[in-house]
Amino acid sequence: MKDELFLRGETVPMTKEAVRALALTKLELHRASHLIDVGAGTGSVSIEAALLFPSLRVTAIERNPAALQLLAENRQHFACRNIAILPGVAPLPVADKADAVFMGGSGGHLTSLIDWSLRQLHPGGRLVMTFILMENLHTALAHLQQIGVQDIDCLQMQVSALTPLGSGHYFKPNNPVFVIACQKEEHHV
Repeated sequence: MKDELFLRGETVPMTKEAVRALALTKLELHRASHLIDVGAGTGSVSIEAALLFPSLRVTAIERNPAALQLLAENRQHFACRNIAILPGVAPLPVADKADAVFMGGSGGHLTSLIDWSLRQLHPGGRLVMTFILMENLHTALAHLQQIGVQDIDCLQMQVSALTPLGSGHYFKPNNPVFVIACQKEEHHV
């Protein structure tokens, strides 16, 4: 889905189209029945997942009041009845376990959110996280290794978009984004 389709605020972050496409692929939602979106922001990941997989239940967690407003407006705009909005600061109680967790924002609670996310997942469930800060990337990789998560998939994306400039065009770069994907093993509790 094009980024322009979503209602957006000045300060509310949004997972951009190319990053969203990769994250949704890495979540393997074709075999999921419940997705938890942590730090949902405008809801772009939740909404695209809900539209691609109409039988998927999505729990979108967000703490920012401005983001919660946009998330609700986007949910209504796209008529996504399969998205439940959970206001609050994660980690927080979620009614039932999930097959996939997407973390677009950690609010400074990265390691506790990784632990919480793995506890929320069924065995074989997927955890996908995106970061722009190298410090968060390093913290996440070190923590996943420390707690024994195997087969960590980590990519750095650098996307540039063709943009007019005077009588010509150039490729305007977006920030590099780091994408980590992993799976909960059978023995994690």
